[in-house]
Amino acid sequence: MSLDHAPALPTLQPVVLRAVPGQDRVLTPDALSFLAELQTRFGRKLHALMIARERRQERINAGQLPDYLEETAHIRKGMWQAGPIPEALNDRRVCITGAVSRAAMIDALNSGARVYIADFDDATAPGFAAIVAGHENLLDHRDGTLDHTDRNSGETRRMGNDTAVLMMRPRGLHMTEANLVVGGHPICAALFDFGLDIFHNGRALAAQGRGPFYELAKLESHREARLWNEIFGFAEDRTGLAPGSIKASVAIESLTAVFEMDEIVWELRDHVVGLSGSRANLIASHVRTLQAHPAYMLPDRAALEPDRAFLASCTARLVKVCHRRGIHAIAESGDDGEAGLRRQLDDWHDGGCVTDPAQVETARAVFETGIDGPHQIRIPRQHFRIDPEMLFRPHPGEVTEAGLRGNIGLSIRCLAGWLSGHAPARIDGKRSGIATAELCRAQLWNWLRHNAPVQMEDGDIRTLTADWLAELIHLEIVELIEWLGPHTFHRGRYASAARIVQDGCTAANPPDFIAEPGYALLNALD
Repeated sequence: MSLDHAPALPTLQPVVLRAVPGQDRVLTPDALSFLAELQTRFGRKLHALMIARERRQERINAGQLPDYLEETAHIRKGMWQAGPIPEALNDRRVCITGAVSRAAMIDALNSGARVYIADFDDATAPGFAAIVAGHENLLDHRDGTLDHTDRNSGETRRMGNDTAVLMMRPRGLHMTEANLVVGGHPICAALFDFGLDIFHNGRALAAQGRGPFYELAKLESHREARLWNEIFGFAEDRTGLAPGSIKASVAIESLTAVFEMDEIVWELRDHVVGLSGSRANLIASHVRTLQAHPAYMLPDRAALEPDRAFLASCTARLVKVCHRRGIHAIAESGDDGEAGLRRQLDDWHDGGCVTDPAQVETARAVFETGIDGPHQIRIPRQHFRIDPEMLFRPHPGEVTEAGLRGNIGLSIRCLAGWLSGHAPARIDGKRSGIATAELCRAQLWNWLRHNAPVQMEDGDIRTLTADWLAELIHLEIVELIEWLGPHTFHRGRYASAARIVQDGCTAANPPDFIAEPGYALLNALD
């Protein structure tokens, strides 16, 4: 492919630090040059935005609680709509999110869902071999040749004739891809994932009328959306796509982004087709954002009902903004089953997103029979004002011994699965991955920071301390060894996961995302 439409900036030679299968096909010289150009053009702006995140958090810690931005009031109050939604994405009543392994992709594409989100972020452990293999799978999807032969049964599965439309979800802007260095620094993982896909597949998907489509993860402000809009415009110019060809949905996964949804849509107005919710990531963001304020400490995960407190207000605002601006509001199904899907329908979402092909039929029964037409954007959600404090009002409830132990066990088990390359995994009957590990770890750190009173099973109240937390983590390890056996325990990376969780709970300044120290180990193990 020739990239000769936009003036080129001087770029440094990219260096691949590791050899993995499929890289000759994926990391071609022209593709690497394009990635290096993306990093050269946008790396400094991206770095400034990450610094802005830190400064904003410092202001919140000092007492400046999240609020609507005064300087963008004209955008929130303005009567405007985003650009048109392409025909291929007009009906998103049932979506499925999944990993980018061959088997997972084929199952999702053939599941009966309208849209499949190929998730390089939360649903994929980002070892370099797995990431490159995922991009090679996207090439086969583009060409209609994606298949998979099971090693045990010998059965071969292929893409069907009527597959879901694919949206690709790059990793977040805060993550790096350590195995591709530009100018002596690792490339931004989001630019790596997006750049490879748009370079290899953008024009072919556009010719088919089925792309290029994306879901943007972990945005925290409209300025970050503005950067993505600049990246999209540059990529369209360099790959010969018409302006506005790239379409994207934005996952609202941070508390600060909740206050800037109108502005995010405005910045991406020629490219955006919807917003989606993400409960686990949003709860973890609530904990991180309000970390310095004990009055906003959250209780056990079991008490965090999606139709209560800040979660209900965030949902209402998402639907309100989307329908006012003419785009889809897509709900995350979680593990609430049919009841949860019906609640999302009643909240006027335009579709639900499941994580398991087995859930698709239930989602279809709810949304395809419950909505008269491809969506319900025509139904406004503007009947009450959502005051700022409603968007971070904590759920009432207690921190219990069972909730404390549950968070310890789930954070270790989810992170261990991720470190082993199995993300997400089915734990206690539910699909749980790195987002769940981060939620549990964030709560543990927050409870410890504020010396949370813990309601014990015997009726007593005990204050959480670092020594007690360490004791409970040790007991969890002992139970895992007894349950799994020593060989499986060590092969499963549980000890490494426990160390990362404990460090992330006891550090004075923990990482914003547990995936950051986890990725350093995952990359070393890969």
